[in-house]
Amino acid sequence: MSVAFTKEDSAETASETLLPDRPVSPHPNLVTAAGLKTLEFQLREAQEAYEAAQKIEDVNERRRQSANPLRDARYFAARVRTAQVMPDPASTDTVAFGSTVTFRREDGRVQKYHIVGEDEADPKAGSISFVSPVARLLMGKAVGDVVGASGQEFEIMAIS
Repeated sequence: MSVAFTKEDSAETASETLLPDRPVSPHPNLVTAAGLKTLEFQLREAQEAYEAAQKIEDVNERRRQSANPLRDARYFAARVRTAQVMPDPASTDTVAFGSTVTFRREDGRVQKYHIVGEDEADPKAGSISFVSPVARLLMGKAVGDVVGASGQEFEIMAIS
């Protein structure tokens, strides 16, 4: 009988299902209050998926099904543990972590982004990480300021 048709609990199979940790940013883990709640939710989801996978009888399938949730649980546990919840900006005079900034690009496009933590950033949904190049350009600036880098300029139109 071919080895391909046997179910073995082997060290080789185990090593194939142990995934490397997700990379963790070297930057401080700044988050909004909503961002912390999202991280906690994602941690619970990963833990529940891992627990569900542990109920699978076939050992090899159990390892395969639990690999991603286990890796995600380690990642989200670390991110929750190191999270630094930042208060809402005290004023709208200058751009800060937690600000929503509206700016105009040189080509006339107007964009609006909420500056948040790395794990909560979703540019398509209107949020960018505080360590992104655009956010770093905007931080500390006021309405009317023009900032630029790499041949692009942005004029800050509103801060909320």
